Amino acid sequence: MSLTDLIPAASEASSPPPADPPAVAPAGPPAIESPRHLPVEIAPDTFVIQATQGEGAAPVAVHLNAMVIRGSEPIIVDTGVPSLGDRYLADMWSLVDPEDVRWVFLSHDDIDHYGNLDAVMAACPNATLITTWFMWERMGNLPSVPPWRMRWVADGETFEANGRTYAAIRPPLYDSPTTRGLLDTGTGVYWASDCFATTVPHGVADVAELDRDEWVEATIANAHGLSPWVRQVEGREFHRAVDDLARLDVTAIASCHSPTITGANLAVAREALHAAPTAELAPVPGQELLDMIVAQALAEVPS
Repeated sequence: MSLTDLIPAASEASSPPPADPPAVAPAGPPAIESPRHLPVEIAPDTFVIQATQGEGAAPVAVHLNAMVIRGSEPIIVDTGVPSLGDRYLADMWSLVDPEDVRWVFLSHDDIDHYGNLDAVMAACPNATLITTWFMWERMGNLPSVPPWRMRWVADGETFEANGRTYAAIRPPLYDSPTTRGLLDTGTGVYWASDCFATTVPHGVADVAELDRDEWVEATIANAHGLSPWVRQVEGREFHRAVDDLARLDVTAIASCHSPTITGANLAVAREALHAAPTAELAPVPGQELLDMIVAQALAEVPS
């Protein structure tokens, strides 16, 4: 199912006005718990911590992933949303002993990336937080993490761990100015933060499990949603940034909001980004969809 399929056609937009809300707002139907997805190994000792939002409750879902790299100096990459904190932590500690964790890499300052940062840093007394000055500033100086437990690694800078180099490299698309991705030069895995985001019918481990046309369409639509500035940039520089990924010897792209991208789909994903600046804008959900959601919620409330 594509994003367009979720938007009422123009002829359907004149739906009757929503019913007046009840005098006392009902509690609403019970929340639908999202399905459990276990960690998946995408490269030697490299695991995507999988989670989804909307699965089972909405027509499409979106991934909310994090990542763990095992080794002599284990690394946690982003920490997930707080609402699923117990799951993230259980999955992380099933792969590494928290006392062994040496690095926590934060890609940027959105809550679906830093949501469990305090819990992770508290559980990992020997870990250093990889962040930046700008992120530190925007997050109120991170009062729960003392400065001696930080290292500031900006876009283009590197650090050494597990006997190899890790490079902070900003992805071509991003929604926060603090964003850096993370390239593991030993395995070729690149954590792309929010870049390559896509909606999915349900949680899957690899984009190869998706319909290719629908995946490409959703990737472009999410590029417009997460990085609307992509339609305003000078084309040459943006396309160069996309092409730079092909020169990094990337073997797999993992990210917060997408299944892992591997094999021939790496080139397909880059072409989707190349298409984003000039692609037609997909319609986005508006009041009509909200009215439908409200009507359904009220209909499910016991009288």
